[in-house]
Amino acid sequence: MDRLSYLIRRLLLTIPTFLGITLVCFALTRVLPGGPVEMRLARMRGLGSGESGAGAGRVAAISAEQRRELTRQFGFDQPFLQQYARWLFRDAMGLRMASYDFPERTAGELIAARFPISLWFGISGFLLAYLVCIPLGMAKALRHGSRFDAASSVIVFVGYALPSYALGMLLKMLFCGTVDGLWAVFPLGGFASPDADQLAFWPRLLDRAWHLALPVACYVAGSFAMLTLLMKHSLLEQIASDYVRTALAKGCSPRRALWGHAFRNALIPIATGFGGILSLLFAGSVIIERIFEIPGMGRLSLDAVAGRDYAVFMAILAVTSSMQLLGNLLSDCCYLLIDPRIHFGGRP
Repeated sequence: MDRLSYLIRRLLLTIPTFLGITLVCFALTRVLPGGPVEMRLARMRGLGSGESGAGAGRVAAISAEQRRELTRQFGFDQPFLQQYARWLFRDAMGLRMASYDFPERTAGELIAARFPISLWFGISGFLLAYLVCIPLGMAKALRHGSRFDAASSVIVFVGYALPSYALGMLLKMLFCGTVDGLWAVFPLGGFASPDADQLAFWPRLLDRAWHLALPVACYVAGSFAMLTLLMKHSLLEQIASDYVRTALAKGCSPRRALWGHAFRNALIPIATGFGGILSLLFAGSVIIERIFEIPGMGRLSLDAVAGRDYAVFMAILAVTSSMQLLGNLLSDCCYLLIDPRIHFGGRP
């Protein structure tokens, strides 16, 4: 009952947290210079500058009137709280708002078109990271101080030290044929081949994996070392605990002590990363998507910020914040599943 009440409190706490995040960011979009009104006026002045001198002067003369009309068109002439309430409820966190750069499409439609692409990268990166890092961390813990531990640590830290953009460019030069004499094993970029829709299921899946290989490798490189070393040190700490030595002293086999006791408790620090996967699946990676020309959520958010398309930016922020808050709740649930003895408040 204590656990259930704790989870309910955490769930209710996400509401004011979400409102605080979106309210602050919504206010910043209204006060920062260079907003959508200024961007639209700058484009109009740019069009006017290519005309005759009289036309350019006419555009500058009525810019104040145009500013008032654009302000009314974007809804910026309303009180701030009324704008926020309209964005939150009527526009469904901005998902129903028309994009400033693409008025024929809503922010929700743009997000829905990019989300499956980022989902592929997010799920592939998550599975690859955890399915490799957990066994590797266990192997390093069981062989602590050996040559295998030292060699794997060097490889892990080299991959961690390379920035994602540098690793992406390096892999692209080595395996995409951008340098003469080197292998052209993988495509230069993109998410799928042009004729992928005409392929059968398994050939299409292989084509998708062919395009995902290098971006996913860059995607997981940053968290690879952290997860591996976290698993190693967590397992070493559990193996050195009193309850493991007591189990061995009572006749428990080393295998049972490892898998039945130490391994489960060693997963508790790893469970903190389970929640962050929800926001990671949605947000994507701007740098990796730019390098490999992938039209995912990262590039959409970057284009929205660069073009002052606050309708799309706020919609992405709202959904990403929701995923992160729900992910934190998921982490707490993982704690309970891994070790039911954990108590969140009250006496055990």
